[in-house]
Amino acid sequence: MDKILTVCPYCGCGCGLYLHVEDDRIVGVSPCINHPVNRGSLCVKGWNCYEFVHHPDRLKFPMIRKRGTLVRATWDEALDLIARRLTEIKRLYGSDSIGLLSSAKCTNEENYLMMKFARAVVGTNNIDHCARLCHSSTVGGLAAAFGSGAMTNSINEIINARVLFVIGSNTTEQHPMIAMHMLDAVDSGATLIVADPRKTQLAEFAHIHLQHRPGSDVALLMGLMNIIVTEGLVDIDFVKRRTENFDSFLDTLRTFDPAKVEAITGVKIQLLRRVARIYAMEKRSMLFYAMGITQHITGVDNVRALANLVMLTGHIGLPMSGINPLRGQNNVQGACDMGALPNVFSGYQTVTDPRARKKFQNTWRKKLNPKPGLTLMEMMDMAYVGRLKALYVMGENPLLSDPDLGHLEKAMERIDFVVVQDIFPNETMNYADVVLPAASFAEKDGTYTNTERRVQLLQRAISPPGEAKADWEIIVDLATRMGYRMHYRGTYEIMEEIALLTPSYGGILHHRLKEGFGLQWPCPTQDHPGTPYLHRKKFAKGLGTFITVDYIPPDEPPDKEYPFLLTTGRIYFHYHTGTMCRRTVVLEREEPECFVEINPEDADSLGIKNGWPVKVTSRRGSIEVKAKLTGKIPQGTVFIPFHYAEAAVNRLTNPAVDPKAKIPEYKVCAVRIEPLYKMPVVKTPKPPEVELESLRIEE
Repeated sequence: MDKILTVCPYCGCGCGLYLHVEDDRIVGVSPCINHPVNRGSLCVKGWNCYEFVHHPDRLKFPMIRKRGTLVRATWDEALDLIARRLTEIKRLYGSDSIGLLSSAKCTNEENYLMMKFARAVVGTNNIDHCARLCHSSTVGGLAAAFGSGAMTNSINEIINARVLFVIGSNTTEQHPMIAMHMLDAVDSGATLIVADPRKTQLAEFAHIHLQHRPGSDVALLMGLMNIIVTEGLVDIDFVKRRTENFDSFLDTLRTFDPAKVEAITGVKIQLLRRVARIYAMEKRSMLFYAMGITQHITGVDNVRALANLVMLTGHIGLPMSGINPLRGQNNVQGACDMGALPNVFSGYQTVTDPRARKKFQNTWRKKLNPKPGLTLMEMMDMAYVGRLKALYVMGENPLLSDPDLGHLEKAMERIDFVVVQDIFPNETMNYADVVLPAASFAEKDGTYTNTERRVQLLQRAISPPGEAKADWEIIVDLATRMGYRMHYRGTYEIMEEIALLTPSYGGILHHRLKEGFGLQWPCPTQDHPGTPYLHRKKFAKGLGTFITVDYIPPDEPPDKEYPFLLTTGRIYFHYHTGTMCRRTVVLEREEPECFVEINPEDADSLGIKNGWPVKVTSRRGSIEVKAKLTGKIPQGTVFIPFHYAEAAVNRLTNPAVDPKAKIPEYKVCAVRIEPLYKMPVVKTPKPPEVELESLRIEE
C-alpha cells in the first residue's frame, strides 16, 4: 500500500495528510504527524476527504447539450465547439462579452493558467472566483493599509500568544485545526476574546464574549480604539515611526465615545473597556477574523478598522501578533495570489500598471487589455441585461453560492454559451452548453497556498476516472485550439513561469517544496527560507496608513413585515455548496438536512416547536427548513447554513455589495418566519347529561 503525502482539499488550514493507495484506489487517510498546521490531527472532513473521489456521480466524459439534453461527446468535439463558439462571440461582441470564473479548489498552476487564458487568449480581464464572495474585502482593505492582503503571521505561533482576539470567525467549525491551536494556547494561559453575534462553540471557551449586533463591527472596533486612545494605551513610538494619516483618523475616532458604541452594538461599556485594556496592553496579541467581518456592505471598512487597531497598538511586525484573516477554501489565498481577479495579474500586480503589463506581455507575447474587468457579481448583472454572452466556469457553483439566486437564474438563462468544468454535476451545470470532466485533488500534481501563505505540494495519488483530465491540461488544449500555443511538460514548468513573473513567489519551485512542509511567501529567491511573519521592519508599501472609517448600518434592517435578521454561514460537517461533503457518508449522516436556528423566546412568540417545519421568507424568495431552537442565537436574529440545494438560503440573501470590494452582504438581511405545522387543538369531550333521578338508589 502506497502512502502519498498531499494537502487536504477542504478549508484554508492546509493540513498535511497521507492518502493510502492500493490498486489505483484510495482506501484510507492518515494525518501527517509533524505537519506544522495539524500536528498529527485531522477534523472530520479531513479524515473523510478521500471518499468523494470514488463516488459514482463523478463526471467521467465530456458532454454537449443537444436539443435541451446533455449527451456524451468526445474531447475533440467538446473542445472544438468551445473554441469555435468563444472565437465567434469574441468576433461579434468583443472580448469583454466573455466572462471566466476560476476556482479556489484548483491549484495555483491551474488558476495561473486560467488567468493567462482569459488575458492572453480571450483578451479580457473579466476573470474572478469565489474570493469575491468571501475575502475580497481583505485583499482591498489590507492592501490599502499595509500593501499586502494576507495573514501576517503563522499558525504555529498561536500556542505562544498571550491574547487571542477572534472576531467574525466561527473557528472551531470553519477552521478546526486552527481552533485546536487556539484552545491549546488557552490551556497554556492565553486570554481568549470572541466577538460574534452567535454564541459559537469557540465563544463557550472564551474568557470574554462580545455579542454585538450583526453589522455593527465598525462601531465596535472604533469604540475599542477610542478607549485605547483616551486611556493612553497607544503605542506612540510605533505610530510615529511606521504609520501615516494618524491625525485625520483621530478626528473621526473621537466621535465614537463608549456610550454611542454601546447604543449601536449592544455591548456594555464596562466590557468594551475591559477588552480594550487586555488587547492593547499585551504585546503578544493576535487578531483573527473571517467572513463575519468581510461579508457586509462595509466589509472593506471592517477590515480597515482592524488594520487601524493593530497599528494603533503596535501589534504587527512581530511574532505572536498581527492581523490574521482566515481564508475559507483550500486555495482561495493561492487563487488570489495567481491573479484570478479582474484587476490584477499574479502577485497583485495591477493590470493598469504599464510596467507590470509590459512584463507579462513580453513573456506571453501578446498585447494585454489595460482595462480592469468585471467582478463575479458584475458579470451576472451584465448577463441579466444581455451584455455577457459567454461564461466559462471552472470549479465553481454560483447557482448555489451567489446571493439572490432567483435573479441569478434569470441571468444565466440569458447567456448564449456556458461551459462548466468540474468533478461533479452541480446546479450551475443545468445551464451548461458544454460540460468538461476534471480531475480531483488526488488525481493531479500542483500546489495549494493555505491561509498563512504556505505554498505546499500536491501529489498525484491515483488516475482520474474515465476520460477526466486535470484542469491545467484542459486549459492548455483549449488555448491551442484557439490559436495560442501553451506547452508545459508538467505543472513544475508552470510554477517556473509563475516564479519568473511573480516576485513574492520568485523562489518557490516544486523541487524546493518536496523538502519539509512548503514555503511561506514572500520567498523572492531560490535561497530564501520563506517568511513566517510579515512587515517586520516596514510595511510592504512603506508606511502603514490609518484609513478613516465610519459606521454605516446594514443595507436591509428588520422591519414590521420582515422582523428577523438573517445571517448565514458554514457548519462543521459540511462545506460550501456540498458537492464533495454531501457525497461523503459520515458527513451527510451527521447533518442531512437544512435548519434555521431560532432563539427559544422568538420561537415561542411564533408558536414554533423544535423540529417543526417553517417557512423563511425575504424580499427575494422563500425556503422551507426545520426549526432548531437554541440559546446560541440572540433574539431577533436567525441563522441558516448555505450548503443545502434543496433549501438554498441564497434565495433569501441580499445582493447589495460593498462599493469597493463588490462583496455581497451575506451576513445581514431581513426575513419573516412562519410555522408550517400547528399543534392540533384537542377538545375535551363534554360529559353526557344524566338526570339526577336516575342516579338515585332505591331504598
